[in-house]
Amino acid sequence: MSDEKHLIRYSGRGAFARDLIARAAGSSVFTEDGRELLDFTSGQMSAILGHSHPEIVATVQEQVASLDHLHSGMLSRPVLDLAERLVATLPAPLEKAVFLTTGAEANEAALRMAKLVTGGHEVVSFARSWHGMTQGAANATYSAGRVGYGPAAPGNFALPVPDRFRPSIVGPDGELDWRRQLDLGFDLVDAQSVGALAACLVEPVLSSGGVVDLPPGYLAALAEKCRERGMLLIVDEAQTGLCRTGDWYAFERDGVVPDILTLSKTLGAGLPLAAVVTSAEIEERAHERGFLFFTTHVNDPLPAAVGLTVLDVLQRDGLDRRAAELGERLQAGLRSLPHDVVADVRGRGLLVGLELGGADADQRGARVTARCAELGLHVNIVQLPGMGGTFRIAPPLTASGEEIDRGVTIIGEALSSVR
Repeated sequence: MSDEKHLIRYSGRGAFARDLIARAAGSSVFTEDGRELLDFTSGQMSAILGHSHPEIVATVQEQVASLDHLHSGMLSRPVLDLAERLVATLPAPLEKAVFLTTGAEANEAALRMAKLVTGGHEVVSFARSWHGMTQGAANATYSAGRVGYGPAAPGNFALPVPDRFRPSIVGPDGELDWRRQLDLGFDLVDAQSVGALAACLVEPVLSSGGVVDLPPGYLAALAEKCRERGMLLIVDEAQTGLCRTGDWYAFERDGVVPDILTLSKTLGAGLPLAAVVTSAEIEERAHERGFLFFTTHVNDPLPAAVGLTVLDVLQRDGLDRRAAELGERLQAGLRSLPHDVVADVRGRGLLVGLELGGADADQRGARVTARCAELGLHVNIVQLPGMGGTFRIAPPLTASGEEIDRGVTIIGEALSSVR
């Protein structure tokens, strides 16, 4: 690998990968020395159409040659078209959108909007959440990055995670009693609040928190808690939005419509594109109060054109159904691995968690990850103390059944070799 001496290391405890990547295509990335790695993380959980999708390539080439970037106060046809097309995939009253660059930026804008509209400043999110590293998003992130940076902003509260695999509160059947856990969580929030609750910001599947799928009914109960307190519910679908879970949006399963939806990662299929979507009523109230979120690349035409192509491909190829079918195939394959070290397989669609058991799961997870890379598969483990044996598996929605099977086989071989 080339010399890294001029690079700032930015991922906490993690090191850069050993291999330099020269190119990527479809479901694979290729190193400078010619090795192929099947990509079971879709880049940074983003490339839902795989790498170098021909229609994305064509869109970028055409758009960059005609209109790539504008003053942030100007509008273009790709932005207007993307707003119309995107809200057409969403339930009412979500009908107003702004396009940004990253998930952190989208969550930052959503939080500012919620605070301005409600007049409050307090934010509730899950104790193993990840919403980004900008100030407001980082204050609502509890899975990492809180140590050493000084005091967090006042008014940020953590809810216990409704983790069915490792339940903190159980009922008579020994299963997670998430309703009692949720009640207790808000009892603690209410006790700490100064009466200025503004928003609850949550992921429908906590990805960095261990691929924890909220129990059916949880999101609806959470929405009711928010309504009772005059809070806005912000749902962060950076990784779950746009078909990855088998539905266009993960919140649809519970019949809940968030007050504000944030999208990123999957919307640009690997290119920097994010969105905040809300109702006309909330947008009007925010505008009346002078909502300000003016960034260099807000509503840029080039990424908007890419977003339109992403929606085209998702709809034309029925990739929501494909994600559901491939997800079932992936989970079935992982569950069939003949290894007593596999403690749990969970997730929705093509966002799947595989958790190893045993006291040395963290160390074994790191060894399995390295062995998978040697065998030609890139996988990612959760970077939380005590959860380093949990793999986040998110192949592109365009992966073939054979590629899913090949990845499962490699994971099985890696588990055997480091057992």
